[in-house]
Amino acid sequence: MSGKRQNPPTVRLRRLAAELRLLRSQADLTREEVTAQTGVNGVTLYRIEKAISRPQKRTLQALLDLYGASEAQRKDLLALQSRSQDQGWLRPYHSELPEEYTAYIGFEAEARTVRNYESLFVPGLAQTERYARAVIKGVLPTANQEDVERRVQARIERQAVLTKPEPLQLWAIMDEAAVRRMVGGREVMAEQARHLCQLAEEPQVTLQLIPLAKGAHPGMTGSFVHMDFPDPQIPELVYVDTPAGDLFLESETEIRRYKSMFEHLQAVALDPGESVKLLGTVCAGQSD
Repeated sequence: MSGKRQNPPTVRLRRLAAELRLLRSQADLTREEVTAQTGVNGVTLYRIEKAISRPQKRTLQALLDLYGASEAQRKDLLALQSRSQDQGWLRPYHSELPEEYTAYIGFEAEARTVRNYESLFVPGLAQTERYARAVIKGVLPTANQEDVERRVQARIERQAVLTKPEPLQLWAIMDEAAVRRMVGGREVMAEQARHLCQLAEEPQVTLQLIPLAKGAHPGMTGSFVHMDFPDPQIPELVYVDTPAGDLFLESETEIRRYKSMFEHLQAVALDPGESVKLLGTVCAGQSD
């Protein structure tokens, strides 16, 4: 069978599709009901929600009207639609959007494997509630208590991906500095180190530490996350948190570069067993 090969969906198109699925679910509408109320063809709606095709602007506006999207959501999703064929994505922070709508959380929930390198923080999926609260307060010193608690709750809820029926496979590599830094004080860090040791026993979790004594290593340029997805047609993705916002990379060149970097970090780091031993000494030291 001949025909033009379809390009894989871009990160923007995938995010747009996921947000539209979520909005329809929150509006408690079936696809058939959406078709009846908007006139959008059922096959077209299916293709939009599966990121197979890009919605026309008027179609998207009709859907957003029906779903009761907020002005912030409408602005965000129309921007996605207008550039949905472009690769890569720097998503500026939008403080008015609830944490649940951030793009990273959506991709993480859909991923099969997350490979996360962190130089200064414990990975979000491995944070205790008290550590998360201390980190958020430290990183966002002007945030009010309500905003801090909302972010803490969202961070803890994210961790459900590790215990769902087909759990996310997490491979986390941390610089030793991430577990030595006194975030929240000795008691908080001792609790965090114990939690990491417990997580390391789970079959879906692999933890490695890069000792300070290793000196310079490729990860010193900054933290990143590499994700792949259950559907082989869905491209892999790299996420980098920057001061300007969420940076999503999907070109083959960038994916290869970050995969190679993670492999180098795996080689530099202690193996999982030795990493747990080092965590044990950290835990003992924090408890003194």
